[in-house]
Amino acid sequence: MPVISEADFINSVADALQYISYYHPPDFIAALTRAYERERSGAAREAMAQILINSRLCAEGKRPVCQDTGIVVAFVQMGMQARIDSEHDLQTLVDEGVRRAWSNPDNPLRASIVVDPAGQRTNTRDNTPAVVHVELVAGETIHVELLAKGGGSEAKCKFAMLNPSDDIADWVLEQVPTMGAGWCPPGILGIGIGGTAEKAMVMAKAAATESIDIDDVRERGAETAAERLRLDLVERVNALGIGAQGLGGLTTVLDIKIREAPCHAANKPVAIVPNCAATRHIDFTLSGDGPATFTAPDLDAWPEIARDASTARRVNIDDLTSADMADFAAGESLLLSGKILTGRDAAHKRIRDLHAAGEALPAGVDFQGRFIYYVGPVDAVRDEAVGPAGPTTATRMDDFTDLMLGDYGVIGMIGKAERGPAAREAIAAHGGVYFIAVGGAAYLVSQAIKSARVVAFEDLGMEAIHEFEIVDMPVTVAVDARGDSVHESGPAHWQNEIAGIPVTGGFVGDDPTSTNRAISRSTR
Repeated sequence: MPVISEADFINSVADALQYISYYHPPDFIAALTRAYERERSGAAREAMAQILINSRLCAEGKRPVCQDTGIVVAFVQMGMQARIDSEHDLQTLVDEGVRRAWSNPDNPLRASIVVDPAGQRTNTRDNTPAVVHVELVAGETIHVELLAKGGGSEAKCKFAMLNPSDDIADWVLEQVPTMGAGWCPPGILGIGIGGTAEKAMVMAKAAATESIDIDDVRERGAETAAERLRLDLVERVNALGIGAQGLGGLTTVLDIKIREAPCHAANKPVAIVPNCAATRHIDFTLSGDGPATFTAPDLDAWPEIARDASTARRVNIDDLTSADMADFAAGESLLLSGKILTGRDAAHKRIRDLHAAGEALPAGVDFQGRFIYYVGPVDAVRDEAVGPAGPTTATRMDDFTDLMLGDYGVIGMIGKAERGPAAREAIAAHGGVYFIAVGGAAYLVSQAIKSARVVAFEDLGMEAIHEFEIVDMPVTVAVDARGDSVHESGPAHWQNEIAGIPVTGGFVGDDPTSTNRAISRSTR
């Protein structure tokens, strides 16, 4: 009977989690590169360029591809003849691996897990506990699949108990537009079909970790009903025109993976779990002969991309006027410089509570005439001003928008994904603006942050209010001062464009005569 040491198990988990924090899977890089090469939407192409450049920078610098380094999900297949030499339970061993990975001084990861979720929501500070799924299987080894799941994509999971006669594809096509851009497309959709409610969700999450192989399936032809459904859904989801970061474009999904299980005759459980542009997952097998080892990928796998920022308008946000902001148009590219404040969910709630109680903001916090960046950064190392600091989903701050613009004098916001009707109305009413940075380009974005300091709510950890000094931070105008949103106009425009583009090779834009041919027509 093989005996696996406690140290080998813990170290394998820790090393694997560090590895996936800065290395994208090669299949993802290859698929995203193909999507970038065939993309015709200038905005979507720029977003994918930033994700690919960011990915290479992270591989070289061994820093997280996204500031949201995820909640750890472990799928553990325990061989019936395998044994771990430990006095601790499996959950404790996985959690210790997580703790060591997140506290690595060379690459500390962001702690995002809170306890008392319905109450105080206190950060555990080490990203534990993980979610552990255990399956007892035949054999003498232990196989572990690790997934570090970002909160933005997790928030967009969908589930339904369909009737047996309902069409699965129709339901998926109804759900994807409601997911918006908060899951940072282009990415992968995992779909679980059958089993029970909880089984379908677990299958969908596990499916989202599978390798991208849709081109292989298309080339050899579908062999099962599930593969036929995958091919159909990939084409139809991309035809929605949602595109990278929801800006409108040819590619919304790189692949759709499906897992199935038998179910009750009266039910058809179906779940969708999106995996974002960070797509962190890896698997390893332990057999008692030492810890798992992980080989660094060849940097030649990443494309050489040179971004052209010459068309972006440079803006100093420290002295913006109402007239300046009225001149911005949804879809326009900008390079921002100046000083901004940060704030996420917990900080906004605390501000609203202070406002309701008639109490002043903490000393040194003044939002008047300032921009607020929705971000929870990774801790800095070495000579960094701040660690990876990409945007979080702005939609979660919609309920606070009118308060921040009206009562506290904020003039603009930076985040990712779309804003809802109430937020857009508040932006138009106050003459504010909302910009997006690229989700999945956190390390690249952080290069524009030249200094950082905590100014309030330090007890909130990564959700504290910081002040950043930025130089040439790349953003796109997502909602202009009139309330016009590129997340509405962009996908609508590209859905119409796609309807007139021939599909060759399974993906719109695969025609080699059209590769790299950008359409410059405005999406406004």
